[in-house]
Amino acid sequence: MESSPLISIGLPISLFIIMIGIGMTLTARDFHQVTVKPTGLIAGTITQILLMPMAAFALAWALQLPPAMAVGLVIIAACPGGTTSNLFTLLARGNVALSIVLTVSASMITIMSLPVFANYALGVYFGTQQEIQLPFGKTVLMLSLIVLLPVAIGMGIRAIQPALAARAESLVSVFGGLVLAVLIVGIVYGIRDRFLDLLIQAGPATVSLNLLGIGLGFLSMKLAGLGKREGLAIATELGIKNGTLGLMVTLTLLQSSDMSIPSAIYGVIMFPIGFLLVALGRRIVKIDAREGSATNSAVPTGEAG
Repeated sequence: MESSPLISIGLPISLFIIMIGIGMTLTARDFHQVTVKPTGLIAGTITQILLMPMAAFALAWALQLPPAMAVGLVIIAACPGGTTSNLFTLLARGNVALSIVLTVSASMITIMSLPVFANYALGVYFGTQQEIQLPFGKTVLMLSLIVLLPVAIGMGIRAIQPALAARAESLVSVFGGLVLAVLIVGIVYGIRDRFLDLLIQAGPATVSLNLLGIGLGFLSMKLAGLGKREGLAIATELGIKNGTLGLMVTLTLLQSSDMSIPSAIYGVIMFPIGFLLVALGRRIVKIDAREGSATNSAVPTGEAG
């Protein structure tokens, strides 16, 4: 499966189209609203780019994962939020503007950070004598072409034809989900003889990584003094990842089905956990709104000092 045209050609093209969809959700105003108060952006980016890969290394050590599985876990942890994280944030009543900007900022930083973490993991788990390595220059170039360029194209489409962008945005999201589903089915079929064993090995690690990411999102909310809607945006961004990017790196650049297993399994389990997060988020925001309403009604309005 590693050398098939579906992976080597179809996957980058599909990811390019998905990133155009992200670009079509963006306007200059989105960036302005978040950068005026950048605390959420800073907290979310640091947690996404640094803490998530560190958590993956810790989980790989604690669970004694095989080398290929450990590298794959680090790679999916180093990936940015996925194209559907903004939708889940909307459903959870989180800060959608923050979610969108976090998706884009993390995607851009990932161009440099993902190959660094991937190569470090390869050195740790396979040793320096192994020939396997993620080519840094090629990876940076490829990620730039399938992240920066399509996001810019998407923003340009929205600026020129906002009605067209609004209609196409939902179609691109559906397309992204279908691409991920097809890839997961193809991977499972290609390793069907070993899939159950690999699932047993990678399942606990990917579920733990997902829950740990969500927990880190809420923790960063507390430490940074952010509101609940901002915390929900960060937690969702850390939980709903760009599994397609993880699969592209492991299948196209590293050409390893075993390393792709964590990204494939993560791409499955993040959706049911995401819907649980939506239910929790709607409850949190509802309680917060009720408490705020009660506080406001308790304040005397007829006193003039």
